[in-house]
Amino acid sequence: MSIHDLLFIGFNSRVVALRKLDGQLVWKWKSPLGSGYVATLVDGNQLFVSVNGYTYSLDPFTGAERWSNSLKGLGTGVPCLAAAGGHTTAYSPLEAENLRSQSNSAVPPTT
Repeated sequence: MSIHDLLFIGFNSRVVALRKLDGQLVWKWKSPLGSGYVATLVDGNQLFVSVNGYTYSLDPFTGAERWSNSLKGLGTGVPCLAAAGGHTTAYSPLEAENLRSQSNSAVPPTT
């Protein structure tokens, strides 16, 4: 199973992972701290969750907590998550070779 086969849903201090194909529950997790609104963000093979001022990294395949940060002193509220630059795309060997060929044959910019 790949991360693309999963759907993550956050609500009521909880996150669940469902299999997209049939909606079967894969795992469920409840925030040990914080309550209320939940924001989720998938970045590559990482799942980040924020619950009313507490932020967690969960294993997207098992729901196991990797780390947490209480963001002490920043308060609470409705969470919002964003990430940049961490996305990794897997290419087949043929796709990777095609991309290398394209970048090697690029036309230099005109002056």
